[in-house]
Amino acid sequence: MKNEKIQISNNKSLKLTNVLIKEIDLKESENLEKEVYQMENYLKNKGACPIGPLIQYSKVELTESQEPKLVVKLLRQSNTFLHNIRSPYNMESVIRARNCMYARFNGEESKLKLAYDKINVTAFEEDIKLKGDSYTVFVDKNDDEIIADVFMERVDNE
Repeated sequence: MKNEKIQISNNKSLKLTNVLIKEIDLKESENLEKEVYQMENYLKNKGACPIGPLIQYSKVELTESQEPKLVVKLLRQSNTFLHNIRSPYNMESVIRARNCMYARFNGEESKLKLAYDKINVTAFEEDIKLKGDSYTVFVDKNDDEIIADVFMERVDNE
């Protein structure tokens, strides 16, 4: 029996509720763990509890000068919706990504990019157009191994 490190599925949905969001500048933010810790403390200070795993959202946007810019947001679900959220945070009651290409990645964190690559290759081979954004759910981590679910939205919304 072969050990599949990346399993692919064509039509998965992702639903997140009570999501605290913070956009991250990867150039300025050298310590993502610190950002996550601050988000969790922000929730706790507001009387909420973080639930579920960390989610990272990313997409490439074009700037006014048509330069590509990587937009990365950290998403953390909470047990309750919080009002009066202050910058640099936002809160969404529900985020839905329907009809996604999906990959379950099991392996070294440094090789996570392969899950995105496998989704892109599969989409290419099956003539599926993707929106270009992705949600990465960090399900579990021990030592150097992680389990992550990658969702990439399809354009066709079938």
